[in-house]
Amino acid sequence: MTAEVKKLWGEELLWIQNDVLRDKTAAVWALALEKSVLSADDLLQIPFTLLVPVNVSFMAHKVSVVHISRDAGTHINKFYGNDLPVNMDVLIAGAILADVGKLLEYELDADGKAIQSNYGKYVRHPFSGVSLAEACGMPPEVCHIIAAHADEGNLIKRSTEAYIVHHSDFMTFLPFKSGLKI
Repeated sequence: MTAEVKKLWGEELLWIQNDVLRDKTAAVWALALEKSVLSADDLLQIPFTLLVPVNVSFMAHKVSVVHISRDAGTHINKFYGNDLPVNMDVLIAGAILADVGKLLEYELDADGKAIQSNYGKYVRHPFSGVSLAEACGMPPEVCHIIAAHADEGNLIKRSTEAYIVHHSDFMTFLPFKSGLKI
């Protein structure tokens, strides 16, 4: 695990019990950082979305989605057991990787503001994220979460783990998008 990946995901990566899956998850992030113009420090500063103005950083959002997903998976396993089993390693790896493609979708302008890259104009992060994950040998059930976490996933049948990540992601985005303050 590179120092940059450990800085971003030290605690959460350790939640993945399968050593091979944990190492592959870290490798995807290392590859994304290698291919990106963004650094780990940039991810701690830039907003998590370019769709609406937010003050929440990319990493604050990502870490919250992973924590919410883990909590939801734990409770689903507790209350539903064998009727709706959640593979926690797959869930956590998928939550950590859901937005990894944004490292190729974003760049910084001359003022250091995050903007959509030329690549991002053509390829959205679910697609680039799956490409990065496949390059590192990620299993299909994790690639499925990456592909299905955003609106593109509305066109396919989602796994239980993909539903959890999708809803964890959107419940921490849609309130910003709606702008409704009560």
